[in-house]
Amino acid sequence: MAANTKTSRKVARYAVPVAVAGVAAATVAMVPAFANAGGPDLPKVTAQQLIEKVAASDVQQLSGTAKISTDLGLPKIATGLLGGGGVAGGSANPEDKVAQLASGTHTFRVAADGPDRQKLTFLDGKDEYSLIHNGDDVWGYDSKSNEVFHEKNPQAGKEAGKDAGKDHKTADRMGASPQKIAEELLKAAGPTTDVSVGDTAQVAGRDAYQLVLKPKQSGSTVGSVQIAVDAKNGVPLRVQLLSSQGGKPIVDAGFTKVDFAKPAADTFTFTAPKGAKVTEGVDGAGKDDKDQSFKALESFPGLDGLLGGPNGQGDVKVLGEGWATIARIDSGAGKGLKDLENDKNAPKEAKQFLDSLGDKVTGKFGEGRVLSTRLVNALVTDDGKVYVGAVTKDALVKAADANK
Repeated sequence: MAANTKTSRKVARYAVPVAVAGVAAATVAMVPAFANAGGPDLPKVTAQQLIEKVAASDVQQLSGTAKISTDLGLPKIATGLLGGGGVAGGSANPEDKVAQLASGTHTFRVAADGPDRQKLTFLDGKDEYSLIHNGDDVWGYDSKSNEVFHEKNPQAGKEAGKDAGKDHKTADRMGASPQKIAEELLKAAGPTTDVSVGDTAQVAGRDAYQLVLKPKQSGSTVGSVQIAVDAKNGVPLRVQLLSSQGGKPIVDAGFTKVDFAKPAADTFTFTAPKGAKVTEGVDGAGKDDKDQSFKALESFPGLDGLLGGPNGQGDVKVLGEGWATIARIDSGAGKGLKDLENDKNAPKEAKQFLDSLGDKVTGKFGEGRVLSTRLVNALVTDDGKVYVGAVTKDALVKAADANK
């Protein structure tokens, strides 16, 4: 792969925790828009009926335009490393593009024709980036760098046909469908979530109900998740992730225009432009069963040393449940933040990142520092332990005191 592609991937990986980027990735594919004022008058439904409507929806063909806005409250240096709307130099690798969704507003053209054919085109500025899945092939094309990423996977169509791409790499890179987003959110809800029906809305000119998920537990950074569901066909049209602290949504993703007719077949045809640099992906690359919370912290510059090195050998323990779940990572490396601060060989970006972070905290556990976003927070203690979750700083300190 070209050197600039490797560099941009490394920068994007350092800048955004995997756990945070995952939230953006989970809402990108048929990304859901902004409701018009005054909801339509629709027949009353219960939360259970609305959940069943989503589950029963079998829409697999659509096209349209969508927008996603993400405000994670990342430190300035992280936003700078992301380059605002894109990674410097451009890249055709899908993983690089997904990382950019952790900041700012992005517009897309979207098309889907069943589990074998999907297309997503970023429309940020004059440059375009397209991600196409057509049968056995996955293509990524960046017009700015004139680079092409190609991955051949003969099992993609077969596995997608069996289970609509469930747990499959191609589905992960294209992002989940609106149905999949809703299914995963509802599956994760469980007894720790209050599920209700909110006000009706109009999204992309279509009447919609709104399913509202709220944590029953205290301490979560999530105030609620609101899913706008098409009143006719049950397709989720918009997903909003709202902060427990108020303010604008952490993630607001939705259709601005949508059509459920079958897209033209040539929509999913791609041929590499003349002169473009083509990089062939490796089947299975990027798969990793390691705990996502661990990878989130490992991705910060310099913190890989605190977490047991590049192979990530730290011990992970899950504390709590539901929305208040916290992962405790014991690196066993015998290093902490002070070691990083005093390490003359630590990357300059690592120290700049630490300087941009939030409060230093103390407790029964000792001393540490909180790495904060509006969604995922992490407490790194001076003895090398890490507590991370979509919970508040106070919740992390309590967990560290109780599990020192």
